[in-house]
Amino acid sequence: MNNLMSGKRVLVTGATNGIGLWAAIGLARLGAEVVVVGRDPARTAQALHQVRAEAGSMQVQSLLADLSSMASVRALAAQVHERYGQLHVLLNNAGGINLNREVTVDGYERTFATNHLSYFLLTSLLLPLLEKTPGARVVNVASEAHRRGPLDFDDLMSDRGYRSFTAYSRSKLANILFTFELARRLQGTGVTANCMHPGVVGTNFLGKNNSVWALLWPIAKLFLLTPQQGAQTAVFLASSPEVNGVTGEYFARSRRKRTRPFAHDVVAAKRLWEVSEKLVGLA
Repeated sequence: MNNLMSGKRVLVTGATNGIGLWAAIGLARLGAEVVVVGRDPARTAQALHQVRAEAGSMQVQSLLADLSSMASVRALAAQVHERYGQLHVLLNNAGGINLNREVTVDGYERTFATNHLSYFLLTSLLLPLLEKTPGARVVNVASEAHRRGPLDFDDLMSDRGYRSFTAYSRSKLANILFTFELARRLQGTGVTANCMHPGVVGTNFLGKNNSVWALLWPIAKLFLLTPQQGAQTAVFLASSPEVNGVTGEYFARSRRKRTRPFAHDVVAAKRLWEVSEKLVGLA
């Protein structure tokens, strides 16, 4: 075991499979104390066991939360504050893509709620813990899908017409706009915020949610990254000394990468922040 992350605590959302699971394993292998967050009790328990076994570490704990529910996000943050005095890394990874439009318990479109609002609310609620932890980092899993186009602030919940990949792409753009605005607001605190593209990974993320992909999946999967490979950039941003003090950047393959220009729209980022505050009840 490499001890690069020894003495550091990491919270990973969406850690029951795919990128989140392997990021948790990778960070545990580096000596971190890892808290895996999942929605389903049985799958979360299984992930807890797998991370411990793969990493050869018992410094792995779990918490339950349905990140599509803002009440559940608040309950998760409360548990983290109650149990832990410091948090060195918050890795916002949980997300999904839905073939059909679904509405959460809060009345929000599920893709936007899970992929963006959960990042925004959980990070906001955990900022006091992050700010008192030297060298703390926020890592948000975004996507190259953000390049599809700018946000439609008049239809963030896809009421006018739902297309699964469009909703997903906009939620990933929201991740990037949020990250860049967060980095600006955290200047001088010592907390960094970066986002990343994991690559096109061979998980069931698309295969389960899209009828066309489901048919092509057995062949397509052969040409995609493994979840372990897809987690590498997240592990890099959470642990590497190379990014000490680096903030407000977008990474792919563990290197800085340019986003589309509209992802750097400061006005849009501030507007998204203000809208998000109202939606999650922080305003």
